[in-house]
Amino acid sequence: MTSYQQKQWIYTQRPLGRVSEQHYQLKSHRYAPQLANNEVLIETTLVSVDPYMRIQQSEKPTWEQPHPLNTVQGAATVSKVLLSNNDNFKVGDLVAGYTGWQTHTAVHGSELQKLASDIDPTTALGVLGMPGRTAWFGLMEAGKPRAGETVVVSGAAGAVGSLVVQFALKNGCKVIALAGTSEKCEWLEQLGVQHALNYKDFDNASHLADTLASLGGVDVYFDNVGGFITDAVMQSLKLHARIVICGQISQYDGGLDNPAQGPRFLHQMLYKRATIEGVLARDYSHRMDEMLRHVGPWVAAGEITFKSTIVEGFELLPQTLGGLFEGQNTGKAIVRI
Repeated sequence: MTSYQQKQWIYTQRPLGRVSEQHYQLKSHRYAPQLANNEVLIETTLVSVDPYMRIQQSEKPTWEQPHPLNTVQGAATVSKVLLSNNDNFKVGDLVAGYTGWQTHTAVHGSELQKLASDIDPTTALGVLGMPGRTAWFGLMEAGKPRAGETVVVSGAAGAVGSLVVQFALKNGCKVIALAGTSEKCEWLEQLGVQHALNYKDFDNASHLADTLASLGGVDVYFDNVGGFITDAVMQSLKLHARIVICGQISQYDGGLDNPAQGPRFLHQMLYKRATIEGVLARDYSHRMDEMLRHVGPWVAAGEITFKSTIVEGFELLPQTLGGLFEGQNTGKAIVRI
């Protein structure tokens, strides 16, 4: 029986601040599974690295119980089929699944999705995967944008934010995009946003709020960041504004279980009769085909730009996760094995 060198990153310690390699243990051993009926053996080629992983490391329950210690770090992956005991998969097929930070594993075919041979496999982890689903339904169903309205997006150069920007533009909206470097702002301008702002150019929330107000105020706010950016937006809402809470990455890195107390803003919600709604990608998993019907043709026609930051090497997975909180990635963070 053929055996393989299986590597796994085991999550062993809950971070109190920045997540890093010290919170994991790298294991390596020979692996020769006997496949059960309908199982396949896969070799991981691409691993998605996402901010929600840090949420799962909370000491307290969030949308689910905390990620258990001493287990493989969970993650979405693209893999190649090495052996198959399932009629739906053949050796060499590329598949998407949620198989975590490990190089090889045996998995039931029901947990995998076969990828078309003519698509860029990175799209399965991005625009045609979880980030695309989050951006589409978060904006269109929770944000309810109307043509001519102003949509503000924080974390706008990230995997989800950059898609929200483009979906809003396709909907006829004016977009104000917030990012953390001049290079990211230049890229966002190339996507067609009317105003790309480097939030690091603003020394406080009031300064940013004044700028947003001078640009006409906010109809829809798609929030990936939280912190002082959100404090500023709440001072700049227009009547019946909609706020979509997708992420709060500024609070994950050391303040996850005890977030910083920002200015209170509920009076602004009252004055503007605004609404706030949180969104999770998993709430729309059963509607994936619906999203693909809308977004898939745009991707095929080259009308959606999806950027990835590719890191080479399985050993760099923990470092890449920590790097999300330093703004190291533009678009989707992916580790190639």
